[in-house]
Amino acid sequence: MANTYTQVYVHLVFVVEGRQNLITKKYKENLNKYITGIIQNRGHKLIIINGMQDHIHILIGLSPDESISGLVHEVKRCATNFINDNNYINGKFRWQKGYAAFSYSKSNIDNVYNYIKNQEIHHKERTFKEEYMELLKKFDIKFDEKYIFEDVI
Repeated sequence: MANTYTQVYVHLVFVVEGRQNLITKKYKENLNKYITGIIQNRGHKLIIINGMQDHIHILIGLSPDESISGLVHEVKRCATNFINDNNYINGKFRWQKGYAAFSYSKSNIDNVYNYIKNQEIHHKERTFKEEYMELLKKFDIKFDEKYIFEDVI
């Protein structure tokens, strides 16, 4: 849209269904590159993507042409098809319903970037559930814990 100028940074987090450890090192880099392409082709700026076997973190500069929910829906849909079409796992891959999105100012981008980059280090000290709950509390997001995490199937 002409004459529209925005600077919106969003940190996205979403989880493998049942918090299963299905994003293996063997295909993580290919998946991250694929997701990067989805985000960039939709007009957003990918700043960093990283995660663990059971979840993913993405920091983007959000384009005003698409909603966060629309972007996450497409990333999850396309990534699911990519994983399943390439037979990266036995059975069918799925993401858990929902996601988290946190907005940041430009002055915080370096800290968020380093946080996402160093996921492996963070998870030596705390679980994903602890990390996720800490983010929700930090942003003062009201939640009912029973609706956040599905049991491992």
